[in-house]
Amino acid sequence: MNDADSQSLTAQDCLVALMISVSLSDENVRTMELVKIENAVNTLPIFGHYDVDRINPVSQMVLDLFAEEDGLDALFGLIRENLPERLYETAYALACDVAAADGTLREAELRFLEEVRYELALERLVAAAIERGARARHLTD
Repeated sequence: MNDADSQSLTAQDCLVALMISVSLSDENVRTMELVKIENAVNTLPIFGHYDVDRINPVSQMVLDLFAEEDGLDALFGLIRENLPERLYETAYALACDVAAADGTLREAELRFLEEVRYELALERLVAAAIERGARARHLTD
């Protein structure tokens, strides 16, 4: 995805980028996380008209940004610029679901989610409710 494309990210691209970022945050992309991303894109109404062919270029953009020194700041800037505020809670919920997908929240994932909460200026009680919902959905026993 080139610079012109990154300036025209859709809201759905932003959601995908955030989910990919959570998966990459601990430097170990797990199959369950990828399955969770794929399921979200294939089943959630917000992705009803999303062109799934955009997933690969969005993923590459995230990988490229993660390789840069200030890439995370750039990623959050793109998300804030292109994701409507009304979808911030949705974005956080999707991020929490990806982080919880494999049943274990690692320190890097927790730090990343904390950064997402801060960058999207989510109220703490709202974030806690979203986190609790993700935990409840991903319990194994």
